[in-house]
Amino acid sequence: MPFTETSFPGLFIYEPNVFKDDRGYFFESYNFNTLYEGGFNGHFVQDNQARSTYGVLRGLHFQHVPHAQTKLIRVLEGEIMDVVVDLRKGSPQYGRTFSIRLSAENKKQLLIPKGFAHGYAVLSPTAEVFYKCDAFYHKAAEGGVIYNDPALEIDWGIPLDQAILSEKDLQLPRLQEVSTQFTYPD
Repeated sequence: MPFTETSFPGLFIYEPNVFKDDRGYFFESYNFNTLYEGGFNGHFVQDNQARSTYGVLRGLHFQHVPHAQTKLIRVLEGEIMDVVVDLRKGSPQYGRTFSIRLSAENKKQLLIPKGFAHGYAVLSPTAEVFYKCDAFYHKAAEGGVIYNDPALEIDWGIPLDQAILSEKDLQLPRLQEVSTQFTYPD
C-alpha cells in the first residue's frame, strides 16, 4: 500500500508508485480506489493551486465545522515544508505539529483529515502547490493559528526574518486562543 500512517491518527503520507524509463516517468497522482483502500472514503469536490516564491509562508489555516476539509496536498514544481497542527480535542497528538518536505522530485503527498490546521513555506526559488479538498471553501468558516506560536516550535525550513506572509496570516491567534468543534475520534 502506498500509504504510511504518521504518529497522528488519520494523517497519512501517500507515496504513489512512480514508473520511470528512458522517456521519463508516469504515476497516478490520484485514484479514488487507492485512497478508499487506504481508508479515505470521502469525495473531493474542489482543487486548488498556488504558485509562490522562496520564503512565502501560507497558514496555518483550517475551516470550522460544518465546512471542515480533508485535503490531499502535493507539489507540482519546487519544494515546500508542509506543516499541520492537530486541533482535534481528545486526540493523543492534540496541539502537536507534524512537518514533511514535499517536492516535485519526491512526489510525496500528504492526506490531511478534518481537524488539522495546515500551512507551508516555500523552500525553493518557486513552488507550485496543488491540493484537493472534500468540502467547498466558505469564507465565513475560515480559521487559523499564527505561524510563529512559541508553543508549537515549528521549524519552517526558512529563516523567519525572510518569511513573506499575508496581512491576514499575521493576525491569526495563538493555539491557546483558538476554539473549534473538532473532536477525536470524529
